[in-house]
Amino acid sequence: MLTGKMVAVKYARDRIVPRYLDPSDPAWLEVVEQLLSLFRGQEGRTRGELEDERLELFGDDPSQIVHQGLAKLLEDRCEFETISGHPPEAIRAAVFGAAARQRLKTEDAASDAGFDRDGALREAAQELGLALETVEHGLFADLKSEQRLVSFEDITAEHLLQRYNVALAQAVLYRCTCMHVTIRNEPPQRYRQLLRRVKFHRLLCEMERVGENGWRLHLDGPLSLFSATQKYGLQLAMFFPAVLLCSDYEVRAELSWGPQRKPKVFLASPSDGLESHYADSGTYVPPELGLFAELFRKRVTEWDLVEETEVFPFGSAGFWVPDFCLIHKETGKRVRFEVLGFWRRSSAEQHLTRLRQYVKEPFLLAVSDQLHIEEAELEGLPAEIHRFRNMPLPDEVARLAREVMNV
Repeated sequence: MLTGKMVAVKYARDRIVPRYLDPSDPAWLEVVEQLLSLFRGQEGRTRGELEDERLELFGDDPSQIVHQGLAKLLEDRCEFETISGHPPEAIRAAVFGAAARQRLKTEDAASDAGFDRDGALREAAQELGLALETVEHGLFADLKSEQRLVSFEDITAEHLLQRYNVALAQAVLYRCTCMHVTIRNEPPQRYRQLLRRVKFHRLLCEMERVGENGWRLHLDGPLSLFSATQKYGLQLAMFFPAVLLCSDYEVRAELSWGPQRKPKVFLASPSDGLESHYADSGTYVPPELGLFAELFRKRVTEWDLVEETEVFPFGSAGFWVPDFCLIHKETGKRVRFEVLGFWRRSSAEQHLTRLRQYVKEPFLLAVSDQLHIEEAELEGLPAEIHRFRNMPLPDEVARLAREVMNV
């Protein structure tokens, strides 16, 4: 991520607008290729040497703040190690001890001779039983600038520019006190993905329906109840790339900006062209579940099967987004349908506990035999249970839905 000194923004009244780069701009692509050449195939070089080469390459450039940010992202893709034939702290203790003795000898002899650095190093090497070169190279080997490059995870120039833009937005969000995110036209898997991220980053979340196909997330955190801290802003910044996986979103973040903590606003939408670097597993549908939906729509005529995007709060334990909703064509009655077939057993057990505690209206639950869930674990649920081996059976699901709704 970028540090505060690398944040390039402009101001538009109460708004903070990041100075995003164009990932297709030939000039910036050339700059990034030059930076990449500093890291590719440079195993064994020190951090200090890489930084000196960057300064030599771009030292007087007016865009230095951007170059620093790009180089920082490349450093984050590196693995550095302290390489020394002997613990550096032990080498320093021996060298400093030898140097002190050299000083005493000089003072006792009332000599005008200068301090003998090489002599101190030789004495320390003899004391430690090491070669002089090992002592000299290992003296400060644990300093950050002396750490040596072990490996570098390569990246294309275009992807680095995209990553820079997201990192710049995240750096602005370090000063965030609360965030409002509107999401539209996403499948239930996406909402589950977002809500898992909310829980992972220990954020408080309230949700409200926006139109027929949208939800607005009001994100807050325990620390914000007392004061805005950068640690809390970091959690919101880490959550932000998950939002970028959505196709239609609006972000409004309230900031406490600068030393005087002035209230500012940060806005983001797909028009900014930001590309998330998070792996997108949010819309994955297991093949068995997709096949069930296809067969259900072909074989069952009295019910419509739609993806459910209603979000139901589980108190402080999170939210529930069922997989489907069955709508009876004649009466319009609705049955929520959850499938537990592609879960880890531990997650399924926790989910059943929350369903039992928070869901009061009847629903339909399909449970895979592969989870090995006993009947006793399903007691107390306001649900009709359908057990299946490979995938839910459309006719049986329709029959149980009729029982749930008495149609």
